[in-house]
Amino acid sequence: MDLFTATALGILAAGFFVGIVVGLTGMGGGALMTPALLFLAPHQSAAAVVAADLTAAAVYKTGGALVHSKEGSPNLQLAKWLILGSVPMALLGPYAIKTFTDPENLDQTLKFAIGIALLLAAATYALRLYINLRRVRSGGYLGDENPRIRPVPTFLVGALGGLLVGITSVGSGSVIMVALLMLYPGLSAVKLVGTDLVQAVPLVLAAAISNIAIHGLDWELLIPLLIGSIPGTILGSRLAPRVPQSFIRRAIVVVLTMSGVALLGKAGWEPFGKDGAPYFIAATGVAMIVLVPLVWGVLRKGQGLPMFGAPYVADLEGTSEADRKASPSH
Repeated sequence: MDLFTATALGILAAGFFVGIVVGLTGMGGGALMTPALLFLAPHQSAAAVVAADLTAAAVYKTGGALVHSKEGSPNLQLAKWLILGSVPMALLGPYAIKTFTDPENLDQTLKFAIGIALLLAAATYALRLYINLRRVRSGGYLGDENPRIRPVPTFLVGALGGLLVGITSVGSGSVIMVALLMLYPGLSAVKLVGTDLVQAVPLVLAAAISNIAIHGLDWELLIPLLIGSIPGTILGSRLAPRVPQSFIRRAIVVVLTMSGVALLGKAGWEPFGKDGAPYFIAATGVAMIVLVPLVWGVLRKGQGLPMFGAPYVADLEGTSEADRKASPSH
């Protein structure tokens, strides 16, 4: 395999860059890497990209889960019910979409599904901030680190996350994290991250195995992705204590939204036709940059706070040293 082609070097560089962002912020590698691979390697099918991304994620998430297990941060009882729901659906998801999709339309269908998943990831991140804002205004965290587990809703959350990850490789962190915030508001940020990371390892492994069994594994995608992303994640984790994260995280939400819209366009959803698609994507980015701070300010005023100022986004994210060391929420 030649690692010195333009495509391989582009994937290596993208993996390194995404790894740094993941190490800095803990935000999802799959949500960033999957669209990057689709744009950098347009000759590759969406199915091959999903399989490679999930396999790489299984490698670096395992290391992060081991760190959290040693530190005692995950709630293992909660993780158990998430895994019981997520792993079977992660295994079944790829088979389901293959069974019910015309093979000629599979690539287009997957790109559409990934586009929707990216928009959902951006929306759930914004929802997470709003939930934390309400928690701060109501007196902060409830402090219940060992809440009574609710098996059925926790199982269903895992099942939804497993289905999403199995099909698109996106969502094990974003969607599941917000659902856990709603179900267990007393868990601290480090407990949430640790629990999500522990359940994400078998989830991503199951999704990777299922996708590889159906579509195979493209080593030309995987090898440069691993070579770039692993050192990038390590470097980002080292830099995290010295780098302000709030602007990076908001930029990621803009990128996720634009990538989601772009992939919907690739899947055939083009509200202004092919010629107008780039302008629509650019307009989406500009609208996000301008409107999101204004909408956030209105939401703050609704909670009795000034439109801008403390608590800042970083405060609402519960950023801590332990969180920064966490591996990505995919």
